[in-house]
Amino acid sequence: MEAIIEELKKVVRFKPTTEVGDLVLVVAEEPASMAYALVTDFERDDNKRDEWWHVGLQILSVPPQKVTWTLRTAQFTGQEIFTMGGEKRFVAAVDFDNETLVPPPDKVTKDRKPTLRRVK
Repeated sequence: MEAIIEELKKVVRFKPTTEVGDLVLVVAEEPASMAYALVTDFERDDNKRDEWWHVGLQILSVPPQKVTWTLRTAQFTGQEIFTMGGEKRFVAAVDFDNETLVPPPDKVTKDRKPTLRRVK
């Protein structure tokens, strides 16, 4: 899982924080999957001594699924890989304000042909 996250960080720009309205990338170890989810809500879990949050997510799948996960801040901001049901998970907000897909600098060359072309 750690290697997958390191590779993702090379091609996806993640935000250091997560707020209501953000799109997060959710990565699961088993079954191996990646999905986007919309953050719909945060509510403090006062029953726990440490700082835990009920994080409302709308998973953008077919069909869409509403879930609420109880996570610590480090877990829903991409600072920590965590487990749910014994399986590793990673959640981080994607930074769509900047260019999200960034080719690694060592792969960019002057004579690289564009992969998209404009059709009129």
